[in-house]
Amino acid sequence: MKRSSLFSLALALALPAVLQAADVEPGFTSLFDGKTMNGWKLAEENQKTWRVEDGALVANGERCHLFYTGDLAPFKNFHLKVEVMTGPVSNGGIFFHTKYQPEGWPKGGFECQVNNTHGDWIKTGSLYGVVNIARTPAEDNKWWTQEIIVEGNKVTVIVDGKRVFEYTEPAGTQAGKEFERKLGQGTFALQGHDPKSTIRYKNIRVKKLD
Repeated sequence: MKRSSLFSLALALALPAVLQAADVEPGFTSLFDGKTMNGWKLAEENQKTWRVEDGALVANGERCHLFYTGDLAPFKNFHLKVEVMTGPVSNGGIFFHTKYQPEGWPKGGFECQVNNTHGDWIKTGSLYGVVNIARTPAEDNKWWTQEIIVEGNKVTVIVDGKRVFEYTEPAGTQAGKEFERKLGQGTFALQGHDPKSTIRYKNIRVKKLD
């Protein structure tokens, strides 16, 4: 093998997986470097819930949300892909069209549920409180890709390569008082739900569709 080929192979093996994935998906940009929380901001409560481990953002502890605050925000129309792995009876979520909030459950935007075997019957892929599904193709202790696509008034969710649903927001929908759950624009957030839940998020990448 030529020296240049050996160098290219060594470089590819040395690069974080998140960067390699972004390279092979034209138009997508990585939001997480696999090593630090650069570009992300923790809520002010229970910050020890979050850590970076083996190229993933890991949530385990009392409620705490991690918000993307990098240069690409805000997002309106987009295709988001996140690699996710849950431990048994874990609960979490991926928020979109939300905004930074120092404590509490995020009021802005929508939560795309992450929950395969937690006691809450609303399972992975659901738009919590809007489109609730009781079964999911995702499994604990296995990585899957959770995709959220927003185009205008339509939201598509894909879990483990399977299209879970398409939701079209009805004309005239108004934001709720407790939780907005109305399409607009905003950022992403990841949820740390409770001490019994352990969820890993990695290879977070997005393509803007504006």
